[in-house]
Amino acid sequence: MSAIPKHRRPRRRATRVLAVAAGLATVGALAASLPASAGQDQSDGASKGKHSRTVDVQLLSFNDFHGNLQPPAGSSGQVTERQADGSEKKIDAGGVEYLATSLRTARKGNPYSVTAAAGDLIGASPLLSGLFHDEPTVEAMNKLDLDVTSVGNHEFDEGAKELARMQNGGCHPKDGCFEKDRKGKGKKFKGADYPYLAANVTDEKTGKPILKPYWVWKHKGVKVGFIGVTLEGTPDIVSADGVKGLKFHDEIETVNKYAKILDKQGVKSIVTLIHEGGVPKTQTYNYDCDSPGAGDGISGPITTIAKGITPKVDALVTGHTHNAYVCTIPDPAGKPRMVTSASSFGKLYTDTTLTYDRRTKDIVRTSVKSANHVVSREQAKAPDMTSLISRWDKLAAPVANKAVGYISGDIPGRGAGVPESPLGDLISDAQLAHAKSLDPEADLALMNPGGIRSDIVFKASGSEGDGVVTYGEAFTVQPFSNTVNLVDLTGAQLVTGLKQQVSGSNEASPKILQVSEGLTYTLDMTKSGADRVVADSIKLNGKAIDPAATYRVAMNSFLAGGGDGFAELGKGTKPVVGSDDLKAFSDYLTANSSADKPIAPPKADRITIVK
Repeated sequence: MSAIPKHRRPRRRATRVLAVAAGLATVGALAASLPASAGQDQSDGASKGKHSRTVDVQLLSFNDFHGNLQPPAGSSGQVTERQADGSEKKIDAGGVEYLATSLRTARKGNPYSVTAAAGDLIGASPLLSGLFHDEPTVEAMNKLDLDVTSVGNHEFDEGAKELARMQNGGCHPKDGCFEKDRKGKGKKFKGADYPYLAANVTDEKTGKPILKPYWVWKHKGVKVGFIGVTLEGTPDIVSADGVKGLKFHDEIETVNKYAKILDKQGVKSIVTLIHEGGVPKTQTYNYDCDSPGAGDGISGPITTIAKGITPKVDALVTGHTHNAYVCTIPDPAGKPRMVTSASSFGKLYTDTTLTYDRRTKDIVRTSVKSANHVVSREQAKAPDMTSLISRWDKLAAPVANKAVGYISGDIPGRGAGVPESPLGDLISDAQLAHAKSLDPEADLALMNPGGIRSDIVFKASGSEGDGVVTYGEAFTVQPFSNTVNLVDLTGAQLVTGLKQQVSGSNEASPKILQVSEGLTYTLDMTKSGADRVVADSIKLNGKAIDPAATYRVAMNSFLAGGGDGFAELGKGTKPVVGSDDLKAFSDYLTANSSADKPIAPPKADRITIVK
């Protein structure tokens, strides 16, 4: 194992000791660079007293930040709060200036405090971070005093080598250094002060973890171990190049393996950071997840995983689904265990109290308390984060502020909350238009919903004016740099592809494709599996799909590679590769709108939903 370098900068808690898993080899360039401890001990200010057997450890956590340094726009920047009278209230939330203030305020009076995240801090980011390969976000997380995070699927968007650069630092291999130092030379990116954990991601050739599998937080005799994993299905939702040479393992088996290792090392208090999540019964962040019984208010993959992870683990911080919940799901021994998630984009943070028993070195599970808190925009901004945003914004402004189109009203996408979104229709139409420029015989376009990262809102986000869509706003919607591909599919393959929205790996959590104008069908959600797609209702320009006919279909390179469980779409023939999807979208907005004739929000009436 490589030596741990000296700490890059002073830490907020001088007594912190950072320990890593001894004896575990890493993979060349992916060896994580971790900060070392520094400083002198402080007086014991624990709420339970200096000589008490127990001490309360504060665990602050969040997930799925996705480079949202600036407050997210539209519904993507709101949380829903349940009021005492049962009504619901929308609250504007998020933005790193406010997240920093919230976390710093929460830490006051808590000398035993550790901050953790559950992946997707970077990737699918708005232009302010994405344009610079997420260096601004890593810098912001350093300033936030993030202690540790698991990787998520989006940490692999640019591949394993780029993830290693996020950890270890260094300028981008192609774009170089983005800033200059005082001498006018390239300013080297320092990398993350916090460790990225990837216990279930190994190198295919060596079989060894590509990053540290776990990390131990130590403070005045208190030790808490963190195991970090991402979802086993990461290769299904990331481009093939991003996960090339890597193998992703079962979450339960991996966590149980490293929990045993930590236990043998005398670390009895363990938290798992897992980039997989669940679906709550309501979208109000403060609902009672344990009503009528423990964990009854949540479903999805995390419930199965939580029930399979060893009782040695005391709490699970989760993510991926962008939902908010605080639940107690029984462990394999039937004992309640806290499972949390803090929505996304820095709109919420979770404050969990872990009562540590100094004698047993374990967490008193019955004393664990947790709650999600809104990152309100009514509080003061953190000046250092404002300065960071301003610095990077000056570099991004020439690109970000360019007007690419005009709209007459909000066009909901990520925040639409319905299977077919107006923005999904608009993007599909844009991809079909681009495809027709490559081949006039192009018939239709399909767009994966996960590739739509935000809404487009009418209200100006800067000085551009209401109704103006800037390049930066378009980038926020489509940040992946996928290409628009054109392939031949038979009618039978097209029908199978549509059925894969609600069957196979997508049955439990359907992924409804967005479709271009002219393609219509009925989705009957009262049925199950593939039967939800009513096959004889699928029509193109009013004509039933012919199973034996050949159709020219446009889709992004991710779908064309069979991503998101759409294996049938990956079987297309006669491929033609066009421009990147962001250019296709921006060009469409420019060609089809003006200040005098803005684009109206599409009606989103191409898919008939039966509930």
